[in-house]
Amino acid sequence: MINVLAYDFGTTGVKTCLFTISDGVVKVDSASQNYGLHILPNGGAEQDPDDWWDALVATTRQIVERNPERAKSLAGISFCAQMQSMVMVDAEGRAVHRSMNYMDQRATAEMKSIFGKFPTFAGINIFKAATCLRRTGIVPASVKDPVWKYHWLRLNRPEEFARGHKWLDVKETIIARMTGEFVMSRDSAFSTMLLVKNSPTPQFDPVVMRTLQIDPKHMPKIVESTDIVGKLRPEQAEELGLSPDTPVYAGGGDASLIGVGAGAVKAGDTHVYMGTSGWVSTVTDKYTVDLTAMMAAIVGANPAAFNYFSELETAGKCLEWVRDHLALDEINVFLDQRHVAQGTNAAHASLYDYLSKVIATAEPGSGGVLFTPWLHGNRSPFEDPLVRAAFFNISLETGKTEMLRAVVEGVCFHMRWFIEAHERNRHVHPSARVRFAGGGALSDTTAQILADVLQRGIDVVDTPQDAGAVGAALLVAIGTGLIESVDSADQLVEVAQSFEPNPDNAAVYDRQFEAFVGLYKANRKIYRMLNAEKALS
Repeated sequence: MINVLAYDFGTTGVKTCLFTISDGVVKVDSASQNYGLHILPNGGAEQDPDDWWDALVATTRQIVERNPERAKSLAGISFCAQMQSMVMVDAEGRAVHRSMNYMDQRATAEMKSIFGKFPTFAGINIFKAATCLRRTGIVPASVKDPVWKYHWLRLNRPEEFARGHKWLDVKETIIARMTGEFVMSRDSAFSTMLLVKNSPTPQFDPVVMRTLQIDPKHMPKIVESTDIVGKLRPEQAEELGLSPDTPVYAGGGDASLIGVGAGAVKAGDTHVYMGTSGWVSTVTDKYTVDLTAMMAAIVGANPAAFNYFSELETAGKCLEWVRDHLALDEINVFLDQRHVAQGTNAAHASLYDYLSKVIATAEPGSGGVLFTPWLHGNRSPFEDPLVRAAFFNISLETGKTEMLRAVVEGVCFHMRWFIEAHERNRHVHPSARVRFAGGGALSDTTAQILADVLQRGIDVVDTPQDAGAVGAALLVAIGTGLIESVDSADQLVEVAQSFEPNPDNAAVYDRQFEAFVGLYKANRKIYRMLNAEKALS
């Protein structure tokens, strides 16, 4: 048996979990703390890395104070974190600017100046795109990709950029402060879109860096997710209340580890995640990319496999919007202010508790009302930073109950759109049963709607909101030799509940889904007319 401290850095907060692992993964204790997400009028989305650290320290000390003996015998610290943020840190490991979050979409001009020169296809220079695709297997075709954030910082905040020593992602920024080591796990390195394709020794590609005008000196050492990257520095160990001898593992990104924590680790395994963001991921043993749908097989915690990945920027964030604008004004007695991914507490009625009760009273299809979950643009299966959320087909008979249910159905429709796109790729074979993780999986009603919309069986693991932290803890189990590899991690992950699709709801959801998919194409010009000027301001 081993004790592991795992940090799950989400978009709006950190959850710190203490686990014991033997023939299963048992959560002993956890603590959470929120931090800010600064949405700027010009498309910016920033976070302060000092806020991440303060939240980490506060939650760690809570765990240590309540579990002093286990804290003294940690086999390791590990991480699961949001990905595709861009942070430049100085030589001491301290951030020199606020992190540019994965939702940041300010770098349109920078992307166009480097990657948009004639001859182009879909606005991307054909020759440069071909170079990237040939050498890395992926093309930075989205304005939200980190390489363009790097250039936005370089051109718009040159003094901060000049102080930068290394380019890191979220968990790597924390690791640098903890240990003094500048590293990226292989999956984080892949998300920079500079990683050499199919190389047994992971490395950043010099040709692609030259093509995209990236200074190689800014790139850190690449390690595996199961590697120990160092030990706590004395000052940071004292601040956290931990031993300086505590091993610190590289960990992985949320796109890599939530599937591991949900037990979806073998080729063909599919999982759906609904947290602040959302996605569908299918494990595949082949690299594949679909640029038309903005989907690709990404590197995960298992170097022998890929995760064919499709992301929705705002999933649970839509339900937070519902909480703030459709619920709290009238029914705040039922709700508390916690983030949707934090789960339930017997002493309080959570957002999902209340919404589940209300939504269950509405008919499938929400009386014909549709909701598009694009509160901050969209990435796949179409890339458009100007698209926005909408309620569609509201009538005099529509009430708040139908609107609440339409929000959940809209997120589920987008997940079905992803899965159907996966099925069109001959190298990707989504599973008949889908693992469901994240705060959304806390709701039986949401799980049943997902089953009905996807027309697939849904399996929910125990404490699905902790799947990322469980995945991070399992990396320590692999690193210590307790289990053999990532693809054997499912042996320690058990299904807690299963949901079967109701065939009586198939027809209405087929109709609603067809209309949902048509909404973007029908309204694309209107979104551009309404939002283009805001994007440039």
